[in-house]
Amino acid sequence: MELHAITDDCKPVEALAEVIIAIQNEVDCIHIRERSKSAADILKLIELLSEGGVDKRKLVMNGRVDIALFSTIHRVQLPSSSFSPKQVRARFPHLHIGRSVHSLEEAIQAEKEDADCVLFGHVFETDCKKGLEGRGLSLLSTIKQRVSIPVIAIGGMAPGRLRGVKQAGADGIAVMSGIFSTADPLEAARQYSRTLKEMRYEKAL
Repeated sequence: MELHAITDDCKPVEALAEVIIAIQNEVDCIHIRERSKSAADILKLIELLSEGGVDKRKLVMNGRVDIALFSTIHRVQLPSSSFSPKQVRARFPHLHIGRSVHSLEEAIQAEKEDADCVLFGHVFETDCKKGLEGRGLSLLSTIKQRVSIPVIAIGGMAPGRLRGVKQAGADGIAVMSGIFSTADPLEAARQYSRTLKEMRYEKAL
């Protein structure tokens, strides 16, 4: 299973760059989801990440297709309220396009519209969606059975829940507050990474 880290839009550019540089080797993908920041701020962040040796192939631009194109980042994540994957694919066929979905119907539609993967959530109740009940492992499993593209699970992805998420069929997990909102993001990322490696080892046995 892949480990995706999603920025929490709570840190200034320099501090955020430091965290991403620190965790880069522990995660498979880093989603830049900074909705309150200007294009200039995000471009500065990308510049700092490049200087810090972060592989652009790990970066996913959330919502800002324009910045992805300007910065030659080839992975984008489209919120459910954004362009359709089909629209983006028609103009920019080289992009790897993810779609955020919240239901079986949205996941099926995303696949029909040529998305490369879907980010489904929130699976469990999470601090990012306080008071909202999680959509559950059963729906995650159903989505995984009904679509052929990878499904990344998000929402309340505590390390202790990952085995259940894997059993439901998820191809990866995405973590926001569990990494970026902690006192030690690097150690948090390492804990997720260790858990996933242990699960792979158990499967190999």
